[in-house]
Amino acid sequence: MPSHFPTNPTSTPTPNSDEPTSSSDNPNAARSPKTTPSEMWNYLWIPFLISLSKELSSAKAQSPILLPSQLGVGPSDSSSTRCTALDPKLNYRPVIGILSHPGDGASGRLSNASTASYIAASYVKFVEAAGARVIPLIYNEPPDVLFQKLNLVNGVLFTGGWAKSGLYYDIVERIFQKIIEKNDAGDHFPLYATCLGFELLTMIISKLIACHSHSFNLNHLSCQLENKKILESFSAENMASTLQFTENTIIEGTVFQRFPPDLLKKLSTDCIVMQNHHYGISPERLQENPNLSSFFKILTTSTDKDNKVYVSTVHAYSYPVTAFQWHPEKNAFEWASPMIPHSEDAIQVTQHVANFLVSEARKSLNRPPVRNVLDNLIYNYSPTFCGKAGNGFDEVYIFTQPSLSHL
Repeated sequence: MPSHFPTNPTSTPTPNSDEPTSSSDNPNAARSPKTTPSEMWNYLWIPFLISLSKELSSAKAQSPILLPSQLGVGPSDSSSTRCTALDPKLNYRPVIGILSHPGDGASGRLSNASTASYIAASYVKFVEAAGARVIPLIYNEPPDVLFQKLNLVNGVLFTGGWAKSGLYYDIVERIFQKIIEKNDAGDHFPLYATCLGFELLTMIISKLIACHSHSFNLNHLSCQLENKKILESFSAENMASTLQFTENTIIEGTVFQRFPPDLLKKLSTDCIVMQNHHYGISPERLQENPNLSSFFKILTTSTDKDNKVYVSTVHAYSYPVTAFQWHPEKNAFEWASPMIPHSEDAIQVTQHVANFLVSEARKSLNRPPVRNVLDNLIYNYSPTFCGKAGNGFDEVYIFTQPSLSHL
């Protein structure tokens, strides 16, 4: 019996059991030859190519990236372009003073000197990444030297740590007073306080009484109120978290003002900020303290491992002072803990926070002698790598001073 499949000179296809096997089963077989497999593939490719063409056309229609010249922006003759003039009121060479903290930052593995202090290199990189330089304010150097350095900078950063008493506390309090005085005198002089810095400001401000419309005087006895137990215990060590914005928060003029909307949203949904603290303050306690509530507005809160809510970001009403219970510098520059977020969104958080500090420092009126600045920059010191230990900081700057026990 002759085959009902077309003859293929190179291969013999295997009949399909669903196909008819005789002319009596298919009277039209003689008039309608069967479709070959190659012909079937041709029919399949046609709709696939049409679909692919539609997808490519759709992709081309979606928001193409155009150059300014393609958008009709700027002069037609590129040879006539000139750079925009810089704002003469701004300082485009700002310097930030970072206060050192007691110890070596590595539990004595790098230096066991009793007078040693350190600055984690991540804070220095944080400032430099936003376009400023750093002068270390060594907390236990002679006070006249330290406060001369304070006159060389355009803003200050208080770091994280553990010291809440003694000389370190006293120096933080005195620097804070100077910062308030500089701003009251008309110089826009910003302060960033991170983790321990946040806690110290909470302790300092909570015992003050406002004088002369938000001006604070630390020396005037009638303006002091004892309150050493303002901080509360929280379980928020070595954890990533979200930031929850308080209801009806106005972020204009604050550290969050330049965050893109999608990143602001992710702050509330994704754990892209790093927490590492045992103490803090609840929103209720901050609001109950008239000194704190009149000085700071709460921007964000966060939740610890026990679901207790604490204040995580505050901004002063009348001064360029911002305090973080979290660590904006760690995302981009610390690697010891696997809990530190390193996603692209987390790195953007670090950069935006750093940018705001330096943008505020550019408004400072202080223009110190260039030679004095160069003589005191942190470039005169070398960082020490301690990341191999697997915990703590990756790099630190260590400063050793003669004993100041007589002060």
